[in-house]
Parts: sequence; C-alpha cells; structure tokens
Amino acid sequence: MLKLIRLLHTIVWALFAGSIIALPVLAWAGRFDRALGLTSLVTVECMVLATNRWRCPLTSIATKYTADRRDNFDIYLPAWLARCNKQLFGALFAAAELFAIWRWLTEGLPVRSTMGS
Repeated sequence: MLKLIRLLHTIVWALFAGSIIALPVLAWAGRFDRALGLTSLVTVECMVLATNRWRCPLTSIATKYTADRRDNFDIYLPAWLARCNKQLFGALFAAAELFAIWRWLTEGLPVRSTMGS
C-alpha cells in the first residue's frame, strides 16, 4: 500500500510542479486564461496544505504504513528535493505569478477564453 501512496503522491507532486513551471511559459505566450487556471489549481493545493499544517494529506496516510520518517518516505523524490520542496516551489510559484502579472500588465492582453475552441 505504501508503494501505491508514494506513486500517487509523486504523480500529484508532478502535476503541481509542472503547473508552476508552465505558468511563465503560458504568460510569455499570452495565454493568461490558462495561466489563471493553473494559478487557481496551485492556490487550491496551497489551501489544502495550509489547512493540514503544511503537510500533504497523503503524507498522513503514508505514516500508517511505515515507521520511516525520512524526508522522502512518502514520495518518489530525492531526499533533498522532498526536504526543500515547499520552499523551492513556493519561490518558483511566486516568481511565476509576478512574471505573469508583469506580462499581463505590460502587454495589455485580455484574458482569452478557451470556451468553444
């Protein structure tokens, strides 16, 4: 069961890490609608973490299946990345958001809707 939890946690982590990395790319391309969608997704994840004392709920589940408490006991990431994950991706998220806002303000591009396209 722990392997399944670690796999799921890694997939969820990759989704959010990829979303954060994609934000400035989408802003550069002027796709502010999609950037806003990713911002919303990551913000919801931040709220989930905040309400769980800055721990992923999957970490709490994984603790039931092992006494191991290394930084990466619950996820398939290198220990250093698991340890610094929130600080690293928090800083990247903040920088990506600032870049997206700057692009939106300087380009004066409207938020395009993908509805119907």
